[in-house]
Amino acid sequence: MSHPFIQEARQIVGVEHTITDPRKMERFTKGFRFGSGSALVVVQPATLLEMWKIAQACVKHDLILINQASNTGLTGGSTPDGDYDRPVVIMSNRRVKGIFLINDESQAIALPGANLFELEDELRKHNREPHSVIGSSCIGASVVGGICNNSGGALIHRGPAYTQLAIYAKLHEDGVLRLHNELGVNLGDDPETILTRLQNRDFTSDDVINDPSKVASDHEYQERIRDVDADTPARFNNDGRRLYGASGSAGRLVVFAVRVDTFEKPKREKVFYIATNETKNLSKIRRHILSHFKELPVSGEYIHRDYFTVSEKYGRDTVRVIKSVGSKYIPKFFSFKSSVDRVLNRFSFLPKGTSDLVIQFFMNLLPSHLPKFMLDFNKKYEHHLILKMADDGVDEAQQYFDEFFKEHEGACHACTPEEGEMAILHRFAAAGAAKRYQVALGKQSGGIIAFDVALRRNDEDWFEVLPPELDKLFVSKLYCGHFFCHVMHQDYIVKPGVDPMEAKMALFPLFDQRGAQYPAEHNVGHLYQAKEELKNFYRENDPTNSFNPGIGKTSRLKNWCDCGEEHDGLFSGMK
Repeated sequence: MSHPFIQEARQIVGVEHTITDPRKMERFTKGFRFGSGSALVVVQPATLLEMWKIAQACVKHDLILINQASNTGLTGGSTPDGDYDRPVVIMSNRRVKGIFLINDESQAIALPGANLFELEDELRKHNREPHSVIGSSCIGASVVGGICNNSGGALIHRGPAYTQLAIYAKLHEDGVLRLHNELGVNLGDDPETILTRLQNRDFTSDDVINDPSKVASDHEYQERIRDVDADTPARFNNDGRRLYGASGSAGRLVVFAVRVDTFEKPKREKVFYIATNETKNLSKIRRHILSHFKELPVSGEYIHRDYFTVSEKYGRDTVRVIKSVGSKYIPKFFSFKSSVDRVLNRFSFLPKGTSDLVIQFFMNLLPSHLPKFMLDFNKKYEHHLILKMADDGVDEAQQYFDEFFKEHEGACHACTPEEGEMAILHRFAAAGAAKRYQVALGKQSGGIIAFDVALRRNDEDWFEVLPPELDKLFVSKLYCGHFFCHVMHQDYIVKPGVDPMEAKMALFPLFDQRGAQYPAEHNVGHLYQAKEELKNFYRENDPTNSFNPGIGKTSRLKNWCDCGEEHDGLFSGMK
């Protein structure tokens, strides 16, 4: 006999959008990169009001609710994981679309199903940009999801995704679900009116409240990143200074909309490609630019020679798809590939990652897509920095590098627009290329583990050198990152017979000794333990522990059980 909630959900969102077949639910119950679990049902509302009614029904039937936007997270935070004391409902909000530009397009209101590419596409008409323009946007990540996870990014001026302006529902300690309108828009008094008016954009500029004490992006980040002598990281997910309402809530609230800043596009841009064999040279460049340049770079992406080589071979399809048809089609590419993988995985005689192996076979038949100077640099230099400057910063950088490399080892190449685009796409393709590389290694690999680590802003020894007893665990170590933020992405492919999770845990003490914070921008999900400030934030937002319980290695039990945290998780006990 089916659960009474299922019949109620069918009446709210329709039979077609109430999914109970485990095979059809798989794309919602399995994470993009990590995590999977089971659920009672997946519901797909089409409006904000339907979202509200589903949330109310979950409270009525004492069910766990996991809100899901695009399910593009890397740490499994938007899917079930492990055992729960109540049935789990996944509410996928992809159908709840809507982007409303306000205040002369300087801000945008995004509904849960609006993704970063759609926002970028809308702002392009007004010569403006969203918080993120490449990276998560290219796999279809949502604007709301970025805010809820304090997602980071490559853009140095803008810091982590953050706003103090949102509208959300909170399940209070008394068991009552209440709507909180902190969006800064007058929409009425009762939830049904507020959500319906917002959905229909039934408001005018006179209804928009511009309170100077409420911000829609991290206005302090440029000052923070310029403090190169600080003994703490610039940004990381456990940072209490950027936990506010929906920001950092990670599914502990039902978020209906967020209001975010948009940014004027630069009038001109230029990419400088820097390479050296001395890490200290990149440190000098970073420190000088952050301390002395009038104009901060747009982005500064580091990639090590080994990762360069892997990305050149195993990221060709990603780069070619973006170059051929644009980043708009990358989410469809990943979605189609995931569908094929789900079908192929049912055949036990096929190797894991069959689709990757087939794609790679054809990619190997093609010549390199990279400019010749990049291939030459990779042969000659170990460390690479892709620096994008804008407006007056272009001339400032050109003058600086002309002088710098007269006295220091290495080289700088001022890219043409085409070369600059390829350099940036090459760096973007690295993460997916690492996974493809691990699949291609087959039995020579025991798996892949990944970190996003925020190093201290004053850390001069930023390039990792492992002690021999740890180094011997790995077939390959791949390093890249957002260099000026000191957020490094580090992928390790373990040798056959090595437990990836044990190897990953063995790396934690090294990061702790260096004063690093982790995760830096992908949030704790079900992989990492939330630190005290983040755990307290979760408890404040979700006192009954009914919305996305268990993330950050916290209790999955109702009312937090009053019996402490669970300690059966992967990184439980880590501080």
